[in-house]
Amino acid sequence: MASRAFITGTSGLVLNDVEREFIRAERPWGFILFKRNIETPAQVSALVAELRAAVGDADAPVLIDQEGGRVQRLGPPHWPAYPPGASFAALYDIDPKLGLTAAWLASRLIAADLADLGITVDCLPLADVPVAGADAVIGNRAYGTEPGKVAAIARAVTRGLEQGGVLPVLKHIPGHGRATADSHFRLPAVETAKAELERTDFAAFQPLADLPMAMTAHVVFSALDPAHPATTSATIIEQVIRGLIGFQGLLMSDDVSMNALAGSIAERTRAIVSAGCDVILHCNGNIDEMREVARETPELTGQALERANRALAARKPPEPFDRQSARAELDALLNRVGTA
Repeated sequence: MASRAFITGTSGLVLNDVEREFIRAERPWGFILFKRNIETPAQVSALVAELRAAVGDADAPVLIDQEGGRVQRLGPPHWPAYPPGASFAALYDIDPKLGLTAAWLASRLIAADLADLGITVDCLPLADVPVAGADAVIGNRAYGTEPGKVAAIARAVTRGLEQGGVLPVLKHIPGHGRATADSHFRLPAVETAKAELERTDFAAFQPLADLPMAMTAHVVFSALDPAHPATTSATIIEQVIRGLIGFQGLLMSDDVSMNALAGSIAERTRAIVSAGCDVILHCNGNIDEMREVARETPELTGQALERANRALAARKPPEPFDRQSARAELDALLNRVGTA
């Protein structure tokens, strides 16, 4: 039976009966975990297995935002703390090879943590390029302020995840770095000219266009579409994401429940589908909203299904890896910039 084109969160540490029946009936393509779903390794592994059993697919993708720094759903005492992206940028400024090595080591270690739990997708890397005066929602999560450097570090992060058997999700395409508001709370509008966006923000994503999946930005780019954020803009998806940037993988929305988007959850979902996103992401575990998303989301068919299948087929078994040595090497590198 075909999946519906949405990814859902759940409310707690285990599935309740209502959620289990919802998943069985509505068949989401995948799942996403947050801190409210995390307690111990054994509990997370059991929840991941339970989610897949409920949808009847042992390979259903399970996602998480495990970047390091402020955005890390798995953390002490059961999992290591990882540095923010800015740490790799600082090392890169000392020596590009050091920065790329540290980025690779951190993401390879993260992949090992996720693989232990059965989590197969990490919402990482970022290719956002912050500018002075932008909201701090990206801030030190970013890999720098120069597109080439950002893309190079993002590629190293991607390589570490993929070698650890975890699929990457490129975010927040076509760029959240200039936003002067946090899209969790309100809609940011970027007034920058198209030529400058192409030279900076969009340029950081172009070398990463081959990644299997990407997540949209809830950001208005007034020079391109003053009426809609990228997530609900057919113009930006067709002309910028699929066109200029050249991304042909699976395109998922950022969280449909974020306050940057207007209208009801149902209206937002319809707008995202109409704009050309392949998959809707709903994160907060609210069952009433989950039902609204499911009612408005089509089955995964056609090009969207082809992209989804191609993305999942890109995941390879983990390569051999010495976790202890890698952690020691990463710590030694981070000590050079005082971020261990």
